[in-house]
Formats: sequence, structure tokens, C-alpha cells
Amino acid sequence: MKELEIEDIHLLSSAFIFIIGFLLLVASILFVIDITQSKDAIRRNYPVIGRFRYLFSSLGEFFRQYFFAMDREEMPFNRAEREWVSRAANNKDNTTAFGSTKNLTPSGNIIFVNCPFPTLDEDAEKRISLKIGPYCKTPYNAPSIFNISGMSYGALSTPAVRALSKGAKMADCWMNTGEGGLSPYHLEGGCDIVVQIGTAKYGIRDESGKLSTKKLQEIAALEQVKMFEVKISQGAKPGKGGILPASKITAEIAKMRGIPQGQASISPNRHPEIDNNNELLDFINHVRDLTGKPVGFKAVIGSPDWIEQLCKAIHARGIESAPDFITIDSGDGGTGAAPMALMDNVGLPIKESLPLVADTLQQYCLNKRIRLIASGKLITPSEMAWAIATGADFVTSARGFMFSLGCIQSLRCNKNTCPTGITTHNPRLQKGLDPADKAVKVANYCNNMRQEIEVISHSCGVKRPRLMRRKHLRIVQDNGKSVPMDALYPTPTPIEFEKVS
Repeated sequence: MKELEIEDIHLLSSAFIFIIGFLLLVASILFVIDITQSKDAIRRNYPVIGRFRYLFSSLGEFFRQYFFAMDREEMPFNRAEREWVSRAANNKDNTTAFGSTKNLTPSGNIIFVNCPFPTLDEDAEKRISLKIGPYCKTPYNAPSIFNISGMSYGALSTPAVRALSKGAKMADCWMNTGEGGLSPYHLEGGCDIVVQIGTAKYGIRDESGKLSTKKLQEIAALEQVKMFEVKISQGAKPGKGGILPASKITAEIAKMRGIPQGQASISPNRHPEIDNNNELLDFINHVRDLTGKPVGFKAVIGSPDWIEQLCKAIHARGIESAPDFITIDSGDGGTGAAPMALMDNVGLPIKESLPLVADTLQQYCLNKRIRLIASGKLITPSEMAWAIATGADFVTSARGFMFSLGCIQSLRCNKNTCPTGITTHNPRLQKGLDPADKAVKVANYCNNMRQEIEVISHSCGVKRPRLMRRKHLRIVQDNGKSVPMDALYPTPTPIEFEKVS
């Protein structure tokens, strides 16, 4: 027995010595490499040890959200926001106790004005659809106030698109394809589809890269396709086209987009045939004439002046020529890969641009003709309620629905290494995303968003969310006191049609 124990000790000692020797050998090799190279000063001055700086820097973004960041600190979405979406997606109790962790005093904070006699549940009005495109051959009676924003197949994985499509059908909301084109996976779940027309015309372009009338009409003939959205710009990169890295261009995606495999997919920074408001209206009316379905555009707002000029051009032509909807995206980023210079610095955030556009449409008496859709970081009921009260008819979200799929904000969307399988085409990583299970969570998130915005609206004393107005909001000022939003953004005086020129 003792001989066996002694033999075991000798084996362990030998293994330990071998491991130590191997580590010393590796460290010696790294020492020589680091001290002889000249590209990295840290590694040259602190060989081997300097390498840990980059390891800790890489791991820092993951550990921050778990160990160091407070509930309301992290960007772009904090823990409190992510956890609300997670509970909503899993249909868990979303009540909290012991007081709010949200600081209510910073300037710009929104406070909803509760009514002393809130709306009773039995007095609340049922959800109603809202018509888009009254002058179209086939208008769209949109059933949901909350919908899935544009995310391309290619940027998203196959199981992610499948889950979103099935979940959208279950929740009775629409799903926007993003600029990558309509794939079979978008249609698979049977949901309503909004087809986005990007600057590269992916999925609906001819061999020269221009809009294909034949392909457009073939897509429009599908009953599931309800609307078309012309992408002028998006929040992640105003002024630059879509970017899909070469590592994410599979053979299927290359064929669907009509591009070479193995090369990054870089869209033009604008539609070549659209250089002014009149050409924008020409393009919208051309697509609407070919498809018979509502057509609008998506844009990040820089200066609101061009929206005013667009309204004047619409009145000069007649209001039937107007876009059927306008989607306002926020200038502070989105799901897409983008240069930091654009994501951080270009375009107005939704909190400023939405009231400006809503006021302009109302001033030119187009707010009933053109439906206004708000997009950009609106992933919780309070943010959605703010947008509706400010003037939006609908709210769409991309990252909110990504969280419902299980996104952990690892910031790897553009690397093809997403650990949750949402934005990668690596089959091993995709295995963790079960479309059937995630579809239920997508539907739960959408349903709970709509339910809780109704809770807010009833607290404000109205019978349904679209009856909320700016008088139901107060905005905190620099002195810590709040003022009514309708005092900061008063209702504009409508311009008489004959005075519009």
C-alpha cells in the first residue's frame, strides 16, 4: 500500500515538474519574442507581463456589467434595462420593491403626469389597428403599436431571423427585413413584413446594381409583404452605407444579395438616384406605383429644415404624393457595424429629433397623412410611452428584440463571434439559439411592452396609449424642477395650404 502511495507521489511530482518546466519554457519563448520586437512598447518594456494588459482590457467589458457597474450606469444599455427586457421575454413578474434605482433629478429626465382618477381596466379601449397608405391600392392596417425594426439577414443569423419571424407572427406585429433583402427565413414564420430598400438595393437589384422592376413586383406580390421602407440613413452610421464584414458573407447571403463571397458588403452612402427632396418623392411614388403598397423612408435627422422643405414639396405636388410613413432613427447608434466617428458624433438623438419632425408634420397638416415611426434605443415601456406621447404613431426596436433573443451585450455583433448565436454564422455558436424557444420570448417581450405602455397611459388618465399627449409629460430642468413638455414644445400653428410654396 505504501509503495503505491509513494509511486503516486512520484507521478504527481513528475507531472508538477513537467508543467512548471513547460510554463517556464513558454515564458522564456514569449520573453525573447517580446523583448526583441519593436511594434509594442508595453511588451518590449515589460516582456510577458505586459501581455496581461491586453487580456484584462478585453475581459474588462464583460466583467464590468457583472461586478462593477451599477444598475443604471452601463452604456449603451444598463443592467436595469436589460433585466426588464429579460423578465418581459420570459414572462416573469416585472414588479420591483424598495424604491426606484433611477435617479429622477438629472436634466432631461421624463416624468409622466399621473391622473388623480386613472382609467379603470373596464373603461380602457381595446387595441385598434392604424391604417398606413390611404392612397395605395393595398393599404396596411397595422395591428401593433410596437414592432421589430430593420435587422438584415447576414447581420443576423438564420436561427435569429427564424425566431423573430415566428415571434412576430405570435405577437401580431410587423418585422422589418433590414437592407439585406427578403430571405425565406423572414417569411417562414408567417408574420407581416416590411421590406427595406437599402442604397445597394440588395435582393431587388439587377446585374448593374440598380432597382429591378421585376424583382420588386415579385416581392410585392407576396401577401405577407405589407410595406416598403427606403433607407436614407440609419442611427449607427448617418451618411454611410451598410457594412457587412467579409467573415459574415456566406454563399447563401452572397447569392441573395447578388455580391461576391469573401468580400465585405459595403453599400453606397446614399441612393445614387436620390439627390434632393423631389427625387426622393419621385422614387417613393415609383415604388408605390409598381407595388401598390405603402412606401415610406427611414432617416436620421441632422437639421429639421430638409423635412420642412419636403413638406413644401409634397403640398406642391399634392398630399397623395407624400411618403406613407417616416421612420426617425436616433443618431446615437444601432445594431449595425459602424465607424465610431459616426456612431458617437453624427445625427440628432431621438429625444430631440422626434418632437421636431412631429411638429413639422403637424405644422404642414401632414400628421394624419404621414405616419410617424420612432426608432432608436426605445426598449422599455417608459421610452415607448414617451415616443407615442411626443407624436409617434408606432415604435420599432431592434436591440430590444435582440435582448429578447438572449443578447448579452458582448459587443461582438460585427465580429462573427457572437456568443449567443444571434449575429454569427458559426454553426457551433448558432446551436445555442433554438428558434422555437426564442420565438415565444420574442412574442412575450412584444406583448409585455404593449401591456405596460397601456398601464402608463391608464395612469395618465387616457383610455389607450395613442391618446397620450405632451401635456402628460414633464421634463426635468437644470435646476431640478420639471416643466410640462407642451410648454417646451407647444403645438405649432398649422400653415394654410395656399401659403405653402
